[in-house]
Amino acid sequence: MMDEINQKKLEALNNPYVIQRVEEAIILCQPEKITVVTDAPEDIQYVRELALKSKEEEKLRLEGHTVHFDGYHDQGRDKENTRYLVSEKIDWGIDLNSIDKDKGLEEVKSYFKGSMKGKEMLVRFFSLGPTHSSFSIPALQITDSAYVAHSEDLLYRNNYEGFKDLNGSNQFFFFLHSAGRLENNVSIDIDKRRIYIDLEGNSVYSVNNQYAGNSIGLKKLAFRLAINKASGEGWLAEHMFIMGVHGKNGRTTYFTGAFPSACGKTSTAMLPGQSIVGDDIAYMKKINGEVRAANVEKGIFGIIADVNPEDDPVIYQALTTKREIIFSNVLIKDSIPYWMGMGKDLPEEGINYSGKWYSGKKDEHDNEIDPSHKNARYTIRLGELKNIDPEAENPEGVPVDGFVYGGRDSDTSMPIVESLNWDHGVFIGATIESETTAATLGKQGVRKHNPMANLDFISIPFADYIKNHLSFKENLTRVPKIFATNYFLKDEQVTS
Repeated sequence: MMDEINQKKLEALNNPYVIQRVEEAIILCQPEKITVVTDAPEDIQYVRELALKSKEEEKLRLEGHTVHFDGYHDQGRDKENTRYLVSEKIDWGIDLNSIDKDKGLEEVKSYFKGSMKGKEMLVRFFSLGPTHSSFSIPALQITDSAYVAHSEDLLYRNNYEGFKDLNGSNQFFFFLHSAGRLENNVSIDIDKRRIYIDLEGNSVYSVNNQYAGNSIGLKKLAFRLAINKASGEGWLAEHMFIMGVHGKNGRTTYFTGAFPSACGKTSTAMLPGQSIVGDDIAYMKKINGEVRAANVEKGIFGIIADVNPEDDPVIYQALTTKREIIFSNVLIKDSIPYWMGMGKDLPEEGINYSGKWYSGKKDEHDNEIDPSHKNARYTIRLGELKNIDPEAENPEGVPVDGFVYGGRDSDTSMPIVESLNWDHGVFIGATIESETTAATLGKQGVRKHNPMANLDFISIPFADYIKNHLSFKENLTRVPKIFATNYFLKDEQVTS
């Protein structure tokens, strides 16, 4: 099934584990064509063009802008069908979805069987964290979605050449994804949507979905693998932004911050006058007595609702000028994207995630369909933003002097708190409560305990997770301060 050119690309890695993974995926998924994508510009361009050719993306009016639509019922992370594969009983200490490993593999592989018939398999190589760095984790992604592959080119560092440096090792993360059967270019077997995580094998299997939070292996799926790896090796993988705060005489102080999705994390990282290193996931290690943090990603998969020129001027400017961007699940009219809260009137009709849309349109349950989904997104390189921090690609990360924890809490937590010490700060982070948002499927506005704004992604027993945080201060000569903030406090005068 693989032509000689692609076979040579694979063999050049001199890694039997990579070849084994690819061969197993080919036998299971039965693609019509296999393309191995290197770091070469022409290979990256091929993926961009394939996303358009397959109609997973459509061109928009501005150069470099495209739009992708997920299925109507595929608009957020599927927590119910995201499960850990376990070979023995684990006392998690928190409510985590798991399934017997043998049973889970048998089930998910039955859904993968023949899933790529008539489609093209893309074999991708990336680095989580800067390349050639103590932070970097090699990642192998196999997918039949050019949209997923294109998104990862914007979000992650290409690392085909880095896989050669593994010298035949199996120390890499592996992700297998198939969108499954498509109708009008969206996954239709939603009842068979599964995202299964094998911590023992550093692998993730995701099938019958397209929404990036479920399909892009290197996003929150790799994050779960990294938390497990970090716990065993004594470092932290956290749901945190990294930003530079600028003081007098050119001084820059770096902060990390953990907020649940749609609770102001990206907006905080984008505060005017400051600089951004990353907006979502941070790896933190102890180097020469100080905490240093690196952004796992090189791009943003951000919620676009309420991004407007007044509240988010830097992002809004980037989204409304020529550059490479993927919009997802927004409203399109005359090849122009629109979204709720963008600071201008929206058209009364257009194309959105429900197909042809018009004001007042309702779904099969008589719910009115928003013009742009509340969880609609944009995918863009961080380097496209004018406030990118000059140290963002430093392979040694940046020195961290403060952690900030926050959540969506309407009536309890104070606007700002500084912890008494490190241990008290860990307690503050561990006791975050936050109200659910449109970033995950299910009812919104439900208050839930969300330790470190990370509950959805903790992949180890909760006691071990907290112990790793408490012990992280050991041997530090420069211990970061820890703060908590709450942007959503209301009083009796506030009605919305």
